[in-house]
Amino acid sequence: MPLRPAVQGNARPAGRLLRVIPDCAHKRRTGIISRVTTGTTLKQLPARVIEWALPYWTRGEPGRQTPADLFRVLYLGWLAAFVLKVLGSTWDVSWHFKWLRDDLAPPHMLNTVGTVIAVGLAIVHWYTGYGVDRTASRLIQWGTGIFLIAIPLDLINHRVNGLDITAWSPSHALLFIGTALMIAGVIRGWYLGAASYGVISDRLRTVVLGVLFTFFFENVHFPEQHQEYGVLELASWDRGQPYAEPSLLQFAADQMGRAVDRPMILKFSLPVPDYVYPVYAGAAGMIILVVARLIVKKRWTATSIAALYVAYRCLVWPILVGGTFPPSAIPFFFLLAGLAVDLAFFVRIPYFRPVLGAALVTAGVYGGLAVQDRVLDAPPYAVASWPVTAALLAAAWLVAEWLVGRRRAPAASTEASPAETGAGTGADAVTGTGDGTAAEPVRAPDAEPVPTTAPARDAGAASASDGTGER
Repeated sequence: MPLRPAVQGNARPAGRLLRVIPDCAHKRRTGIISRVTTGTTLKQLPARVIEWALPYWTRGEPGRQTPADLFRVLYLGWLAAFVLKVLGSTWDVSWHFKWLRDDLAPPHMLNTVGTVIAVGLAIVHWYTGYGVDRTASRLIQWGTGIFLIAIPLDLINHRVNGLDITAWSPSHALLFIGTALMIAGVIRGWYLGAASYGVISDRLRTVVLGVLFTFFFENVHFPEQHQEYGVLELASWDRGQPYAEPSLLQFAADQMGRAVDRPMILKFSLPVPDYVYPVYAGAAGMIILVVARLIVKKRWTATSIAALYVAYRCLVWPILVGGTFPPSAIPFFFLLAGLAVDLAFFVRIPYFRPVLGAALVTAGVYGGLAVQDRVLDAPPYAVASWPVTAALLAAAWLVAEWLVGRRRAPAASTEASPAETGAGTGADAVTGTGDGTAAEPVRAPDAEPVPTTAPARDAGAASASDGTGER
């Protein structure tokens, strides 16, 4: 039964009390939320959170047995960090198509809050070993390190070469790569660990996995937003009503060493060749949906992720435009391309599927762009680049199928207990399936694999080593 601290003395916090978690939450063993918030005032909350978390701050190796409460808190933190980073980055690209001001811009501040949370969680995983296996921990560490190195490099680039007015730059690429590695580590940690806890339902595990892949997809696609904003920026110039403020256009013209004219606006708005957008979207973007379908193993996974991303862009579009920021061409063609990925998985032969799937998905990308360009707006795309897109996607898809196939483990490993596999965070928790998709990690019985209460400070050596001692 969760602890329910009584209110001290005759004090009646009344309105200052946090909302009490309903009884149904206790039945579902929400644990940490109930213990920390029930009967706790806002003033007391930080101390209660520290009281709960501090006993877990012990040095440990990745893959150690992780209490269910702690596991959920860690990954809830990652979701919060990625939400803030996505909101900040979405606002940021729109901001830079309107304003010249860059230092301490509000989108950067919002993104920074998400970064601080992510760095804090990376440190927790590294020091305690909770919630991740060794591979996931290394992915998170490397991703965080690359991201943190990229920040000062980007600032130096701004100071030396002026404001970076393109998403397609080396310093920005490091930011994207670092974020991608971080998200990959979190996906692996959640995928291997969540299946070991009875309190985490299969549906919740699948939904969170899909959301994490959506974050990954957004990060990979992010640089292409330059063309999605740029095509409408160019149109606004042609109408005589440019979205960008005059000082931004003059600054860009000075960097290019020319006057503010249409060729300058074209180079500012669409800085890369026309073949980049469809090739990058069709190869780099679609392989993320393919991997998501291989890992999640649910029908319509790719379609759902594409739809979630497009829905998010549709949601923030009127908010940004209502705030006088420039609009963007929303990539609706992803819906058709995502559907093509899912349809390809009805082919049950793993090494024939990539060839047929690449052709189908490439048709979805270029066909979807053609329809979108005719009905709405779409960035410029070189139709003649489709063979390159199909070849790159087929090669990447074949590699993905091979990597998933070689992860098949002996049947004996499926009988390992959660305690033997570090509460589901070890690499051996994954097996393969007959259709070439990744198998489910071993799910423990309905009982909790580990106690959900924090270890006592004065617990014995055995409890201290794995963080599962009782209070």
